[in-house]
Amino acid sequence: MGQITVETCEIEGLKVVTPKLFGDERGYFMETYQYEDFKAAGIDCVFVQDNQSSSTRGVLRGLHFQIKHPQAKLVRVVRGEVFDVAVDLREGSETFGKWFGVVLSAENRKQFFVPKGFAHGFLVLSGYAEFCYKCTDYYHPGDEGGLRWDDPDLAIEWPIPEGMELNIIERDRNWGGIKEYRG
Repeated sequence: MGQITVETCEIEGLKVVTPKLFGDERGYFMETYQYEDFKAAGIDCVFVQDNQSSSTRGVLRGLHFQIKHPQAKLVRVVRGEVFDVAVDLREGSETFGKWFGVVLSAENRKQFFVPKGFAHGFLVLSGYAEFCYKCTDYYHPGDEGGLRWDDPDLAIEWPIPEGMELNIIERDRNWGGIKEYRG
């Protein structure tokens, strides 16, 4: 136990988790998830599905959520680097419509816990990235919602380097903004 460091964020419920690394000349070992450690840190979830995706530089995925089957997520990058974002969609929350972003990379080993009630997305900053996430509910086709990644009312400060071409699918370009959102 005690194999993680947890940082709270300015939006209640969001947490940045860094596992303890044990390394020597052979390489390293780390526990990326251990229920009791996470429970002690206030992340008491039952994860039912693990997902992994790969993307190239400039791919922006999101901002996604499930409408009737919300998911909490524990996300991390096992190769490359992404800028990961969560937007608070919890009705009545003091931070409704606010966002928080964090750089996740294979090098910094940080994980990001996103509770239910948030939209989620990420931008690939490296040439290639592999992204892993644990979810507390299954994916339900037809239950998808989203917010426009560049909604001026959200004003997300995506760290888009000069010369980077964004790769965003049509669906993600056409979501409405936070003003159109209905929880």
